[in-house]
Amino acid sequence: MKPSGRRLRSLLLVVGLSMFALTGCNSAKYMPVLSPQGPVARSEYYLIIWSFALMLVVVLGVFVIYFYMLVKYRARPENKDYVPPEIEGNSRWETIWTVIPVIIVIALAIPTVAVTYKLVKPPKADAATGSTAGASSNPIVIDVISERWKWVFKYPAQGIETVNYVNIPAGQPIDFELTSDGPMNTFWVPALGGMEFNMPGHDLKLWLEADHAGTYQGRSAQYSGRGFAAMTFDVNAQSPAAFSKWVQTIKQTKPPLTKQADKQLSTPGNVGKMAFSTAEPQ
Repeated sequence: MKPSGRRLRSLLLVVGLSMFALTGCNSAKYMPVLSPQGPVARSEYYLIIWSFALMLVVVLGVFVIYFYMLVKYRARPENKDYVPPEIEGNSRWETIWTVIPVIIVIALAIPTVAVTYKLVKPPKADAATGSTAGASSNPIVIDVISERWKWVFKYPAQGIETVNYVNIPAGQPIDFELTSDGPMNTFWVPALGGMEFNMPGHDLKLWLEADHAGTYQGRSAQYSGRGFAAMTFDVNAQSPAAFSKWVQTIKQTKPPLTKQADKQLSTPGNVGKMAFSTAEPQ
């Protein structure tokens, strides 16, 4: 085998091992974004797969043409008098290499725009039939405030507050209202959907939904200071009955939110999981 052949085989081996490592059986365990657990994450997952497949077609096409040209026009006696054709001003070839990128961009843009607009707002229950086209009832609103360096979750309808963890009913859309009481941050639960900014003075929205009960890890996806690495939280999806029972337990067993506790939460630093039976300081 020629040296060039050995290099090519080594390159293909490296590429193959890399693809195996990225798509192995345990990939979902380490990359929850590839193991969607809700309708939002599933829509985004299919969009990722479509984009990857389209880009793979482009890459394979480039490599096929590249190796074809290497073989066909390599240095050999019958090619010694070869003169490259004049392609400048060739209408056919200029049309081809202009149209193909346009088609690729359109193939990426149409599903991306469709999925983006589809996921702007959560589905709502129909007043007459109760049907929600995938949701069991109207969304639950949860206010998410990124502090330095902790996550505060307020439940306006339930009148409770949690810190560094949030419980939600499975099978029901959750309307997260995002803001920040510190530097700009990013709220992300990879297994349930994409990320959205927490910005001071702004109320941004992100809706997510879990298919079934389970615990999903969330975190800050944007560096915001020395305590950034500890800005993680758990999303605990429960059955609707278990969620209602949990709300009542918090109201009966946890202390009310005081001004002192609220001031502690707004002070830079890391804290553990906390819960309060009220959502406003008393």
